[in-house]
Amino acid sequence: MRVGDVLAPLEIEITRTLIVAGAIASRDYQDVHHDADLARAKGSPDIFMNILTTNGLVGRYVTDHFGPAAVLRRVAIRLGAPNHPGDTMVLTGSVEEVDGDTATVRILGANGIGRHVMGTVTVTVPASAPAPDEEPLAAPASAVPDPAEAPSAGGAV
Repeated sequence: MRVGDVLAPLEIEITRTLIVAGAIASRDYQDVHHDADLARAKGSPDIFMNILTTNGLVGRYVTDHFGPAAVLRRVAIRLGAPNHPGDTMVLTGSVEEVDGDTATVRILGANGIGRHVMGTVTVTVPASAPAPDEEPLAAPASAVPDPAEAPSAGGAV
């Protein structure tokens, strides 16, 4: 990790299913996140993504880059243009600050109408973690159980 390192862009298709599933998963039952008619009645052209889904996608973007050992310490985001079905959000990022094994990454997510999300993510990557482009070591063959030696569940499948 070095100041100035750039994360590869991540394109996310904004589907109606993604918006609704994210709202349900985060227990955000506001009608503007699942009911197009009520969203339109409130002045929106369609349903739109909630901040909790965006927050999760930003976290995924950072941990996908830094690897499975990465630990998010702080996520500070602000929403702008809404994510509507049929659009694509492109997340980009760059390392702004590094202190030991902790980095602050500036994040921007843009869609067809403008900036959807901006902010910073502070992430710690333990020194013992493999680099994001390295494959993790496979378990030795002796550590992988042989399915033929597994105890029977008591019936044929």
